[in-house]
Amino acid sequence: MKYLFIFIFFLNSVLYSQANEKTDSISYYGNLSKSNILNNKYKNALFYTQKAINYSKEARTLLAQANQTYSLGKIYYDLKKYNDAIETFHKSISLYKNLNPTEAYAYSYYYLGKCYVAKANFADAEICFDQTQSIFDELKIPDTAQIITLQRGIISKSKGNLDLASTIFKTIIAKPESPEIVDSKVEALYQIGTIEATKNRFNLALNYLNKALALNEKNENLEQKSNILLALSSVFEKMLDKNNAYSYLKQHLNLKESISILNNERLGIDDYDKFKESERLKELAQLDSDNKQQEKANKFSKLISILAIALISILSLLSLSLYKNNIIRTQSNLLLKEKNNELEIAKEKAERASNARSEFLSTVSHELRTPLNAINGIAHLLLEENPKKAQMDYLNSLKFSGDYLTKFINEILEINKIDSNKVEIEYINFNLKQLLEDIQNSLKELATVNNNTFNLEIDSSIPDYLIGDPTKLSQIIMNLINNALKFTKNGNVSVIVKLHSLEAKNATLYFEVIDTGIGIPADKLQSVFDSFSQGSIEINRKYGGTGLGLTIVKKLIKILGGRINLKSVVGKGSTFSFKLQFKLGSQLVNLDEKPKTYDDSSLKNKKILLVEDNKINQMITEKMLHNKGIFCEIIDNGEDAIEIAKKNKFDLILMDVHLPGINGTIATEEIRKFDTKTPIIALTAISLDENREMLLSFGMNDVVTKPFIPEEFYAVIAKNV
Repeated sequence: MKYLFIFIFFLNSVLYSQANEKTDSISYYGNLSKSNILNNKYKNALFYTQKAINYSKEARTLLAQANQTYSLGKIYYDLKKYNDAIETFHKSISLYKNLNPTEAYAYSYYYLGKCYVAKANFADAEICFDQTQSIFDELKIPDTAQIITLQRGIISKSKGNLDLASTIFKTIIAKPESPEIVDSKVEALYQIGTIEATKNRFNLALNYLNKALALNEKNENLEQKSNILLALSSVFEKMLDKNNAYSYLKQHLNLKESISILNNERLGIDDYDKFKESERLKELAQLDSDNKQQEKANKFSKLISILAIALISILSLLSLSLYKNNIIRTQSNLLLKEKNNELEIAKEKAERASNARSEFLSTVSHELRTPLNAINGIAHLLLEENPKKAQMDYLNSLKFSGDYLTKFINEILEINKIDSNKVEIEYINFNLKQLLEDIQNSLKELATVNNNTFNLEIDSSIPDYLIGDPTKLSQIIMNLINNALKFTKNGNVSVIVKLHSLEAKNATLYFEVIDTGIGIPADKLQSVFDSFSQGSIEINRKYGGTGLGLTIVKKLIKILGGRINLKSVVGKGSTFSFKLQFKLGSQLVNLDEKPKTYDDSSLKNKKILLVEDNKINQMITEKMLHNKGIFCEIIDNGEDAIEIAKKNKFDLILMDVHLPGINGTIATEEIRKFDTKTPIIALTAISLDENREMLLSFGMNDVVTKPFIPEEFYAVIAKNV
């Protein structure tokens, strides 16, 4: 905040440097006020700032009056006189509204918002910060200090939205370090530390709070340091570390006493009360002067009273007209209120329907995976048993249908995850050029199916290494290229990536996927992004597909901070484009990207316990294991699995997550109490409420998703036995 404070003084100096001779006194008192603030003499600063406001009123200089009123509000804010500060900032804002927008106008809203935060009025605070951001955007001023983002995080935390608040604070911490952002980073680290403390994650809390304390040395913010010391004391007290708790509490109290002495030096309570009383007396004197002028005006009013009588009849007619209009307006307002209530009810119904749809699709998709695993498994086993040539086409068709259904279900779950706000953005260091080349290589065979030429053009000026979410970027690019190759025959598909801008440590890239395919009609350019939409029924029948790819693309790009654009001409092709911002990364450490493939001999004679309640899946999984020379014992419930694991030694346990009685996760926890070495692999049809990290937290070593791909299934077993 120290740098922000200096910046505001510099801003005020610039504003007054253009003052003419009539406003010299304003500039003079304004400079005296700033000088006294720097010397911690707030009593004098209040006096001279009020002087500057009075001269501004006399000179009828609206901009100077607005600026000096803002400065007075800032002094009240620094003295923590929030009620007076709120009243004064409202006055400055009402003055600025009649002028062209300035930075001081934006900061009036910002400090007004901070006053509301101090008084726990978060609704009004959010409105003020939105106004600040709006003015910043209009003036094209970047929020390099992340002050607005920080306040939004503090509000979210105060409302109890701890996960959202943590996400916001982490974005601030991830910003490159610079003098103007140090204060915001310290506060963000402190806030995350207190959040982790409330969740009883004390080691994480201490980590963040110690980082905040170390970084605080750079900005010398004593109030901030005092809060951090108190938070550290509280955490150590919860950890029953009384020595450290007492040590940090003592440091906090000593610093608090120093701050109190400093505040008393700034402005005593008596001085402040005297200043407010002086201003009240001045206002009374001004009111008395106004009353005398009013008496003079009353004498003149008597002269025109006769004319007023003549106007009464006209005013009566107007009043009657206004009365009738008021009745009509009241009736209209009642009608509008009823309609608004109807809209609210309709909105609630739509939200309930949307939630019900997501839950239904998630449940249905999850339940489909178990029988689908049986279909895919049987198809795999039959293909391995050297079927007759006449049967090959049927089995390949069965395998294709199973793979298609698997993809369809996965896409439904992906959309449900996005709609349910369960998608998290990763920030990983990756090689963009290598990623795109790998995608091109993986899709070369698909391009040859329709005799298409597949080109990749990458701007050489793009940095080799970036920080972002390569998984979601791959998903976006793959979906767009798959669509382009599917709807193009004997044509060209091009992927173009250009460097749009490179500023500081941020790179904005422009992506474009161009094809010469069938194109999209103008009236379908928006609807193609809707779920299960492919432009028309005829296209769906001819080309197949789920109609979910572009829906996923649009939503993922939005999550990453971009927006998808589409241009298309029927018969000539389509162009999809978007821009995304990345942080600059560093060179990756060379690692073996592809693990060695498993050796069948490593699986032979291994003893595996299969815990699975579905009889068909038991049969299929047992057959697949026997094909690799693996001995398999089958149990259909969690209770028996625990008992047999106690009495027997297995090389590996395959544990279905959903079991009758106790489920697979609880069974795993019980087994881990007496056996920490035997690998346990989860078999699950992962739904919207499950994830890999959650399953591993119960003690499982790995996860295989149903319906599983046989080679991947064998590879996971080989890796763990």
